Amino acid sequence: MKKLLLSSAVALASMSGAAFAAGHGVSACLITKTDTNPFFVKMREGAEAKAAELGMTLNSYAGKIDGDHETQVAAIETCIANGAKGILLTASDTGSIVPAVQQARDAGILVIALDTPLDPIDAADMTFATDNFLAGELIGQWAAAALGDDAANARIATLDLAVSQPTVDVLRNQGFLQGFGIDLGDPNVIGDETDPRIVGSDVTQGNEEGGRRAMENLLAQDPTINVVHTINEPAAAGAYEALKAIGRENDVLIVSVDGGCPGVQNVKDGVIGATSQQYPLLMASKGIEAIAAWAADGTKPSASDGKDFFDTGVALVTDKPVDGVDSIDTDEGMELCWG
Repeated sequence: MKKLLLSSAVALASMSGAAFAAGHGVSACLITKTDTNPFFVKMREGAEAKAAELGMTLNSYAGKIDGDHETQVAAIETCIANGAKGILLTASDTGSIVPAVQQARDAGILVIALDTPLDPIDAADMTFATDNFLAGELIGQWAAAALGDDAANARIATLDLAVSQPTVDVLRNQGFLQGFGIDLGDPNVIGDETDPRIVGSDVTQGNEEGGRRAMENLLAQDPTINVVHTINEPAAAGAYEALKAIGRENDVLIVSVDGGCPGVQNVKDGVIGATSQQYPLLMASKGIEAIAAWAADGTKPSASDGKDFFDTGVALVTDKPVDGVDSIDTDEGMELCWG
């Protein structure tokens, strides 16, 4: 796992040179799903710091809630009208946003998807992201190994993001299921698996209230649930509260993705068994550098070797390591966390 993080860091460093050569007078936009989720707050901090360092102007926009597609489209139109050189985008609806993105690209604007690939992925000039399938796969492998023989009789609930099934949602869900040993149906769709261990799924909008509500709904379907995958750590915190309300907080295994400081603390405290840590500040700061390079000489960022996106790294965080799954502990996770 440390080798993966190191190789990503080396690759990121190699693309930085052109960005420092130019930047003054360049305008860029950051469009996130919300401006309240700590992940997007840290993303904005990374973009703002790098833009200030390079002498660039950054305008930031966000949806009112996760899933607010219309506000993101309006933000893209504003960026086009204002003559932005580049847009960094975490899309709420990864398919429906594509026509607006194409409008921006037709206007000569570099569009980089952050964290959440568009559908199709090449609708953006490049994607800077965690390998979200791998992030899900790691927590699935860990959960199966942690349960041991009991994994064969698991009762699994997945707490996903949105009904529209954005790419990041599908990748984490399908990665988790494959890692756990579930045969996938269509890997581009959530919910078509036939394994009897899966109780069901519900959506959370990626927040604590949604996580609590989704967990309550699924427990009403099957009170014997003992494994819970959540799209992110706020949803995991909500799921834990729903379980705690019925006295089951100690006998259900929760796994998640994000690696924010509150989430890593929840791993340390035993609320979450393991989480896959991603690095939003890095995504955003390197995205700003890529826009500066594009403005300077038309250079576009390249994908990581063997992938169709630029991989910014992932690490499994747990204080209960298992054989065969690389991980870091929560002390190291706290040194790398955000939020």
